[in-house]
Amino acid sequence: QVQLVESGGGLVQAGGSLRLSCAASVQIFSSFDMGWFRQAPGKEREFVAAISWSGGRTVYADSVKGRFTISRDNGKNTVYLQIDSLKPEDTAVYYCAARRGVLGGYVPTSAPDFGSWGQGTQVTVSS
Repeated sequence: QVQLVESGGGLVQAGGSLRLSCAASVQIFSSFDMGWFRQAPGKEREFVAAISWSGGRTVYADSVKGRFTISRDNGKNTVYLQIDSLKPEDTAVYYCAARRGVLGGYVPTSAPDFGSWGQGTQVTVSS
């Protein structure tokens, strides 16, 4: 089981930026695919971005392409989500998730693919 702790959320004006962090407590972080999801009030949890265990492949939801950037630092057991040009519709609780990577496998984008989740960090964007 991977313990995940998100941080970096907050209240920001539209057009601003935030960098979310997710610290993982696991021995071999570099063997895990990592993802970010978000859930807005009254809505289902949705995929935002994911990065492969090696960091060589990334996938983004269409709604965030060009504004969000996922990255990882395997030396720090941390995955990041840089969010630029924030919009009010980005307001949500953002969750970090982990899945043990598979050599040559796909980058997961579906919530059921991930076995470990953080507690979430709130991002609120004011207009």
